[in-house]
Amino acid sequence: MNDMTEQKKPKAAVIVLLIYLSIALLWLLQKVLMPKYMHGITEGSMIAEYYKEPKDHDVVFIGDCELYENISPAVLWEKYGINSYIRGSAQQLIWQSYYLMEETLKYEKPKAIVFNVLSMQYDKPQNEAYNRMTLDGMKWSKSKFDSIKASMTSEEHMVEYVFPLLRYHSRITELEPDDFEYLFHKDTTTFNGYYMRVDVKPAENVPQGRPLGNYQFGDICYEYLDKMRVLCEENGVELILVKAPSLYPYWYDEWDQQMKDYSEEYGLSYYNFLKTTDECGLDFATDTYDAGLHLNLSGAEKLSDYFGNILVTEHGFTSHKDDKELAARWDEKIKAYDAEAQRQYALLE
Repeated sequence: MNDMTEQKKPKAAVIVLLIYLSIALLWLLQKVLMPKYMHGITEGSMIAEYYKEPKDHDVVFIGDCELYENISPAVLWEKYGINSYIRGSAQQLIWQSYYLMEETLKYEKPKAIVFNVLSMQYDKPQNEAYNRMTLDGMKWSKSKFDSIKASMTSEEHMVEYVFPLLRYHSRITELEPDDFEYLFHKDTTTFNGYYMRVDVKPAENVPQGRPLGNYQFGDICYEYLDKMRVLCEENGVELILVKAPSLYPYWYDEWDQQMKDYSEEYGLSYYNFLKTTDECGLDFATDTYDAGLHLNLSGAEKLSDYFGNILVTEHGFTSHKDDKELAARWDEKIKAYDAEAQRQYALLE
């Protein structure tokens, strides 16, 4: 009997070892096949970059491209000593913003969270590719699980988020050098969440919005906006609503009025920067790189300077430039920021 037991032990050990090796190989294959977002469409890398940062921000911006392409945290620091970060992603839907906010408040308690309201127009899941650029980069938590559940289109399945290998297996024939170079590490593609572009494409013949049959935002959008407001109240964080000065997609007066009414009802601040482009000094002949959809570096720096002054004068933000450790950290960030701007300007010559 003992001899049989002794014979089974090596077999069991081999089986266990094979199981571990199989799991490791599947994990490695999954790492290889998942998109790296280091070049071309880098927006898919933005959400994950937050986890590398110290969690001591004065203000966190949460929302879509109207934040990560229009606000420069570098300017907020240089001009006002405000330490900020943008948790942005492409076509970030309001429920995704809420769960990112929920997650963020488990890491830190900023003085304020700024939410861009453009996503109020979407009351249904939209697109798997955009979902992935927000959701794949989140660390696993209840917030991520709930965000996936709220975001999935009818063609998506939770198991493919839990095991991305099931979704990305077809990339085996499309692998590129980036898939191996960035297998275990990734470069930082943003500057505290800001995506830099210095090129210029003037806004000309911007289309007016076509009439809509119904201008009312969906109930689900208000439900999540309420959840944001309550969550911030419970955590002692001010919620600030903004509409970036992007000329397109069109922002209807009826939508704007709903945000004004909501902010007045609940005592929130709401800033529609489309109404203050002259005060910001924005010139859409020179301050946009894609004909008015997003600001370029010049435009983002103007808007950030304008909003930074609002944060100081109307919301009581103070400078932290006397914090030597934080200032040293920002010195390095500003050097990288300036170097990237110079590199992009040189490419235009």
